[in-house]
Amino acid sequence: MRKTKPKKRVILPDPVFNDVKVTKFVNHLMYDGKKGISYDIFYSALEIVKAKLPNEEKSALEIWKTALDNITPQVEVKSRRIGGATFQVPTEIRPDRKESVSMKNVILYARKRGGKSMADKLAAEIVDAFNNQGGAYKRKEDMHRMAEANRAFAHFRF
Repeated sequence: MRKTKPKKRVILPDPVFNDVKVTKFVNHLMYDGKKGISYDIFYSALEIVKAKLPNEEKSALEIWKTALDNITPQVEVKSRRIGGATFQVPTEIRPDRKESVSMKNVILYARKRGGKSMADKLAAEIVDAFNNQGGAYKRKEDMHRMAEANRAFAHFRF
């Protein structure tokens, strides 16, 4: 390749929990550069999660991290064209992409939900993911099922 790989940007930790993962999530949640609004949505969603799960001994941030772990896919299928036919080839996902995909799935399915505010919808999706259910969890299961069904084409990996 002629071009060099672009440098990875340094992401600063968030102001409340001092966690880089939170900042990445807020960056995915953000529309039109409105990071302050995204932070407000995220923090209020965590407060709602804590209110919904009062008997849980974990903090709201730990619940959110567990929910992300529950919906993080391990494999995905990629289209690969071989001799005129297109095969769905199962491949493992890089760790940074795993994190990104799981965050995007939570946000996508939270936006699709019915609810009053984005914080309510996000909190409901986080609680569902924590309990191994909901749209984002179903998406992960579908990805794994597709990879399992196409395991015969794994030798086409690139």
